[in-house]
Amino acid sequence: MALPDPEMERQLARQARLVAFVIAGTMLLWMGAQWVGGEMGLEPRYAILFDFAALAAFFWALVVTYQIWRKRQG
Repeated sequence: MALPDPEMERQLARQARLVAFVIAGTMLLWMGAQWVGGEMGLEPRYAILFDFAALAAFFWALVVTYQIWRKRQG
């Protein structure tokens, strides 16, 4: 088995950190948007927009996590 390339390991670690920040930030922003929307009495359709935006961010994080996993397998 070949030794791992240090540059590739740094790149994968950078991507993993980015995914972690996106997941944490999305969750905080989504929770904040739900709370602010409830306090301000916004219509439910705006809550759905926030939900879809959070789902898109989580889907992106899932895809990038899968790509990182596949690169580490190879």
